[in-house]
Amino acid sequence: MGTFKVELFMDKMPVTASNFVDLASSGYYNGLTFHRVIPNFMAQFGCPISKDPTAPNAGTGGPESGSTYKNLETEEIITRRGGNIPDEFAAEISNEPGTLSMANTGRPNSGGSQFFINVNHNSFLDFFDHSSPSKHPVFGKVTEGYDIIEKIVQVDRNHQDKPKNPIVMETVSIE
Repeated sequence: MGTFKVELFMDKMPVTASNFVDLASSGYYNGLTFHRVIPNFMAQFGCPISKDPTAPNAGTGGPESGSTYKNLETEEIITRRGGNIPDEFAAEISNEPGTLSMANTGRPNSGGSQFFINVNHNSFLDFFDHSSPSKHPVFGKVTEGYDIIEKIVQVDRNHQDKPKNPIVMETVSIE
């Protein structure tokens, strides 16, 4: 469908952004599919199970438990417990269109590799908005190719919001 670029908020969200950089640099995201897309809401990506676009449990996977990465701001080594990273509720950045937000199960410290790109102002997902229990910290934003994300959320989907024709992320690179 095309190429898009993002800016990571390393200075404001170093735990989450460093996790993304570590996974992307290792090739973790290459070949995965967008496993959940909802018009006027978001496009979700980053589950390793989604490499098989027919997998019924796409959206439930994450990094290997016990794997580590370096916080690129502090040099601290962080362990992914159960494949999950610590919640980072540092910068009050709203889930506005084009922002990258950490997906989680709703339980504390349950984010890992999955994230979503907002295509609507989903302020009810902000960790500092108390209108819902959802807490999804923003750690980046799309700076080029946002129209590609808008196209992704408009594709035909099944009853689980999975694209009927897989949308594959060929490569994710860090510049």
